[in-house]
Amino acid sequence: MYQVLFQMAALILCGMGWRLIRPMGIDADAARRVLTGLVYSLLLPALVLNVLWKAPLGIDSGRIALSAACGVLGTMGLAWLIYRVTKTAKAIAGALILASAFPNATYMGLPVLEQLLGPQGRSIALQYDLFACTPILLSLGILLAAAYGESHEQTHPLKALLKVPPLWAALLAVVLNLFGIPVPTGVDSWLNMLGVAVVPLMLISLGMSLQWSHWRNNYLPLLLPALLLQLMAMPLIVMNVAESIGATGDLLTGVTMEAAMPSMVLGLVLCDRYGLNTSLYAIAVTLSTALTLITLPLWHGWVSG
Repeated sequence: MYQVLFQMAALILCGMGWRLIRPMGIDADAARRVLTGLVYSLLLPALVLNVLWKAPLGIDSGRIALSAACGVLGTMGLAWLIYRVTKTAKAIAGALILASAFPNATYMGLPVLEQLLGPQGRSIALQYDLFACTPILLSLGILLAAAYGESHEQTHPLKALLKVPPLWAALLAVVLNLFGIPVPTGVDSWLNMLGVAVVPLMLISLGMSLQWSHWRNNYLPLLLPALLLQLMAMPLIVMNVAESIGATGDLLTGVTMEAAMPSMVLGLVLCDRYGLNTSLYAIAVTLSTALTLITLPLWHGWVSG
């Protein structure tokens, strides 16, 4: 486990180093937008199509989706309650509810599970994200951001879902899979060639997004509940739900590890768009990512043991 994390940390550090050095004068945020756009629009859909086209889809897919949905919704409810009771300002509360409820299931979860569980790990990570996290984020998550944010922009959740290339790739893959259509050899090689670039580019872009420059001394009391919910409560909820519906072995390990991932990077986009506290959210992503070097091995040891 530690070897996997160290390899990932090396790629994340490349992205962090880019932010500091700015090679060829290229700003890290500008480079990150290009990398994430490439991954999001082309490389990740190719990987999704390749993996889910060949993955065994059945009752375990339902277990993955249900466990993930319970983790996201349960943690979101707890975060809403905590920040409501503490009367936290809406723009801050909205950002921290998002940081509490949505894990970095693909950008960090995919490489972790791929290294730990092989091809099955990739399938679990993509199903966890695309069958539960992303639909909830682009529906309930958008409604929450709009309600708590200072911007008056309105976006219909269905329109947001229809603009997600990996979801379209997942839908196509599921149809091809269920109808038993084999993957042509040439197509398989082409999809593999595109998909192999996803993990390193995602980790480098994740490193580019991490920053401490927005840190304020009064942030820690606000961040602590979000960090505990994201890194401790969510995996506990998911593990218990998954066990109760029959998940065992690598499936149980996979969904629990997915739930234990740090806060998602995509939340920065929602914070910017809807007027939530982007600075605080960026710190939550940075701090939760750093803490996973400690928490992920603990969860892996617990669930696999």
